[in-house]
Amino acid sequence: MSKRDYYEVLGVSRDASEAELKKAYRRVAMKHHPDRNPDDATSEDKFKEANEAFEVLSDANKRARYDQYGHAGVNQQGGGGGGSADFGDIFGDIFGDIFGGQRGGGGRSHVRKGGDLRYTLELDLEEAVRGTTSKIRIPSAVRCKVCDGSGAKKGSAPVTCTTCNGMGQVRMQQGFFSVQQTCPRCQGAGKQIKDPCGSCHGRGSVEEQKTLSVKVPPGVDTGDRIRLTGEGQAGSHGGPNGDLYVQVSVREHKLFERDGIDLHCEIPISFVDAALGGELEVPTLDGRVKLKIPAETQTGKLFRLRNKGVTPVRGGITGDLLCRVVVETPVNLTKRQKELLGEFHDIAETEGAQSPKKTSWFDGVKKFVDELRA
Repeated sequence: MSKRDYYEVLGVSRDASEAELKKAYRRVAMKHHPDRNPDDATSEDKFKEANEAFEVLSDANKRARYDQYGHAGVNQQGGGGGGSADFGDIFGDIFGDIFGGQRGGGGRSHVRKGGDLRYTLELDLEEAVRGTTSKIRIPSAVRCKVCDGSGAKKGSAPVTCTTCNGMGQVRMQQGFFSVQQTCPRCQGAGKQIKDPCGSCHGRGSVEEQKTLSVKVPPGVDTGDRIRLTGEGQAGSHGGPNGDLYVQVSVREHKLFERDGIDLHCEIPISFVDAALGGELEVPTLDGRVKLKIPAETQTGKLFRLRNKGVTPVRGGITGDLLCRVVVETPVNLTKRQKELLGEFHDIAETEGAQSPKKTSWFDGVKKFVDELRA
């Protein structure tokens, strides 16, 4: 049976670069790997075919002979039968996905950095805007002082793993070739603890509660993170500690709503102040300030108080406070108040022009209805 063209096998053009060849081979090998296609002879044949094609095309000399003479130019050189092509980088990616292992030819250091931790810190709006220092208490694994993080009893030391002989990995046979996988006994450390520390039981760390002081800079907002270097989980076997990430969460405020560097609030005013105008005291994070309300103010009117918002955590211009006016309808009216409002209503109906929006709205409604009837 004649062999297929190697370029066709990998699905690349004849001028494909080395990187394109590797990428194409990874794609084909992953698709047709025997472990992903058990009992599928066709996939196994295609996988072997891809190995043979890549072995030839990844070698510059073999590729040149193949381009000139075809299969005849490489068959006598042993093409496809286990030549000298370097599959290290290719197989490393594939077997990492298939077996979940880590490749490597020698023992790896069993010293590892500790894991990172996250803590959610809730703040009031005032604390977030002005900055503060908060005390937090967190559970954490810290380095065992008895064994200094080695995990071995004082006076003893870890010994070479008998399963991998200190290599950290074991060789496994998968089909017609072998692969390396992390040693299941020592988890890649290459060492075993025969006589564990009585305090940490061989882990190299112990659980403790610790109190930390977190300096919160002015201007932080929900979602911002503060990193405390080295305050995470203890490293294993003497490795460095991880980090602690303090995530900020700002509580909802009774008066203000934050929008980036600006603050928003609603200010209720009486219809008399809205109609005649007046002066009100409004709250800010820096204290009360006077706000002048002009006559004939309508609900929804926005008043901007410059530089009464938030200064960004990384510096820059300070935001504003935007006050939205809400005209409040009076309730629990006395008899006299109702009489006065009735008199006002009668006069307004007679003289008109006191409610321009109302008038124009009803005119629009009348026009709309008339057009429907037409």
